[in-house]
Amino acid sequence: MKGYRKYFGKKIVWFLITFAAAILLNFILPRLMPGDPVAAITAKSAQGISDASAAKEIYNHYAEQFGTNKPMYVQFITYCKNAAKGDFGLSFSQYPRKVSDIISSALPWTLALQFPAIIVGWIIGNVLGALAAYIRKGFDKVLMPITLFFSSLPAFGLAVILMIVFAINLKIAPISGGYGYDLIPQVSWKFVKSVFAHYQLPFWSIVLISIGGQAIGMRSMSIYELNADYVKYSRFLGIKDWKIVGYVFRNAMLPQITGLALSIGTMVGGALVSEVIFSYPGLGSTILQAVSNSDYPLLSAATLIITIMVLLASFIVDIIYGFIDPRVKAAQFD
Repeated sequence: MKGYRKYFGKKIVWFLITFAAAILLNFILPRLMPGDPVAAITAKSAQGISDASAAKEIYNHYAEQFGTNKPMYVQFITYCKNAAKGDFGLSFSQYPRKVSDIISSALPWTLALQFPAIIVGWIIGNVLGALAAYIRKGFDKVLMPITLFFSSLPAFGLAVILMIVFAINLKIAPISGGYGYDLIPQVSWKFVKSVFAHYQLPFWSIVLISIGGQAIGMRSMSIYELNADYVKYSRFLGIKDWKIVGYVFRNAMLPQITGLALSIGTMVGGALVSEVIFSYPGLGSTILQAVSNSDYPLLSAATLIITIMVLLASFIVDIIYGFIDPRVKAAQFD
């Protein structure tokens, strides 16, 4: 158990270092964007006011309220203190609405879309890859070109293809949104049915991209394991083939579990693009709106939430990997 504590300790240290770097970048990068959002808010509020001193007072009022008139290091300290309490300040683009309210309304949509799609794509991809390695012949010849095609497509490209085919040409799916624009969010069968219909295209645009890469990786690892010496020796001993195949695919799955952590990180970006394409009311659309309006607080909060989601997912997968990989176990005992 002492070795495991060392293994987990290293993972926790790297998690904290990455988290600290993410907080720093989430604060600095949005503030490097061109434009002055306080001036934009002042221009809206000071419409019809010809007195320059009055407009300047309005500008100073907003600058004081948002804290943009303070030195950068003071802003960063204030940002960290407030973020620890879940307070990200007021939104520039949706003033006087709180950033935490905007994030809390968008986050459930993103979570409900991304993680089920990533997990479903990972499972289907690994099953297809294992079958392609074991069955080979015609199944492999058909599967490989298809998976290569989907894995090489960018997330926005597949989203646009699905939209054109199923929403515009066939008209069997909604074009955009999370639910019908004529509906109010409520617990009713009509609203749930509308949410489910709008969920399909963004969901499958993420799943299909994920399936391609996972199937290719699982096929390669399974072929490598099937040709290993322990497989030949087991067959020579007369061990049943289904039991050998079980060990083969169990060993081939180990790198794929690491790949799951990596796919979560890369697919989050692709999923956000899909949200923008389909105008899905998640963090992707929120980030686009924040970038368009130079909304520093909203952009910092949204990217910080995404960073935490990816870091936690990767950390959890690393911990699970430490328990299931016999090589990691052996290294801890040594």
